[in-house]
Amino acid sequence: MRLWDKGLAIDKKIERFTVGNDRELDMHLVEYDLKASKAHARMLGKVGILTSEEVGAIEVELDKLQQQFESGTFEIEEDFEDVHSKIEFELTKALGDTGKKIHTARSRNDQVLVAMQLYFKENLNEISEKTKELIDVLLDLADKHQEKLLPGYTHLQVAMPSSFGLWFSAYAELLIDDLYLLEAGLKVVDQNPLGSAAGYGSSFPIDREFTTKELGFSTLKYNVVAAQLGRGKCERTVTANISSVANTLARFAMDICLYMSQNFDFITFPDELTTGSSIMPHKKNPDVFELIRGKCNKLQSIANEMILITNNLPSGYHRDYQLIKENSVYAVENIKEILDVFIHSIALIKVKDIDLQDEKYKYLFTVDSINDLVMQGKSFREAYQVIGGQVQDGTYKAAEGKKHSHLGTKDNLALEEIRRKKDDV
Repeated sequence: MRLWDKGLAIDKKIERFTVGNDRELDMHLVEYDLKASKAHARMLGKVGILTSEEVGAIEVELDKLQQQFESGTFEIEEDFEDVHSKIEFELTKALGDTGKKIHTARSRNDQVLVAMQLYFKENLNEISEKTKELIDVLLDLADKHQEKLLPGYTHLQVAMPSSFGLWFSAYAELLIDDLYLLEAGLKVVDQNPLGSAAGYGSSFPIDREFTTKELGFSTLKYNVVAAQLGRGKCERTVTANISSVANTLARFAMDICLYMSQNFDFITFPDELTTGSSIMPHKKNPDVFELIRGKCNKLQSIANEMILITNNLPSGYHRDYQLIKENSVYAVENIKEILDVFIHSIALIKVKDIDLQDEKYKYLFTVDSINDLVMQGKSFREAYQVIGGQVQDGTYKAAEGKKHSHLGTKDNLALEEIRRKKDDV
């Protein structure tokens, strides 16, 4: 049942330790290993290692396994180390010696590499699409609420006038930066490693350009040692890119938790999106966004874990690489769920009317007052001292807030420009 089995017994305790939870994790890789196996079989047929009849028979059995996977009946039993040994066993059971030939000119190393990179490639695209969907929701909210003023803060002190439009579109544009990184990550994983075998290539006359086209990779990782060294680099890159998205969402979630509190009272959500207290009947807790914040902070730690496990490994394969599969898959699956929940929840936000005559917002317009004096001919420093003096002696009275007309400010949000930036990614 083991791809490396030489007929020798193995200590069961050691076997359990080395297999770990690969069987569970590999359910995320089934369709990608099937796809790669089919491309590999076709390539072996092209170069004359398999006959056309053998290729056809292998493809039929791989399609059956794909149907099992899609119907939810595919299972990696405890007899198997991983998805790769399971698939080869099923081919051998159905086809005998023909099934055994599927491993010709490849290693479990490049099997794992290609399955993981296909998994990352598809999911980075999905994460990008979900991120774009969230950006669109935020830009729509910014457009809807662009006239509603919101106190801006620095050092958590009342600072200058902002708006809900500015707040929503700020996070929309930050997420575009994350799209740039996701796109860069896609370029890293979109390089075919299949054919690198155990990391030093093969003496078989394989055609790596053929499998590159078959699998839909943009290019291949030409150097076989570089392909093997991509194990770890791909995971570091993908989890770092996901970490950037998570950082943006964690900061946004923190704003939401803050703004929902009674001391700020800027926003609220429908009751069905909040939770209560077991002893305080008045509580309306933003648990969804607290969990998003916590989960996103956890995701940001994973990129560091990838570095610590892989940064001092010499070239070639090492079993340490097995340890990076779990949390890289965890990062991918969790950021998708977080984005789904965020999109669903933020669309239901309720923006409140804020009474800017409240005493705590008394100095919200001091900078506008300084600028009024500058426009009347005073130097900025002199105007600053005049308004500063009024603040100190308690005589400051805010004038009506000025329009902020330059591009990207509260009265000129540049929403269409931000949309175009998003569409260009």
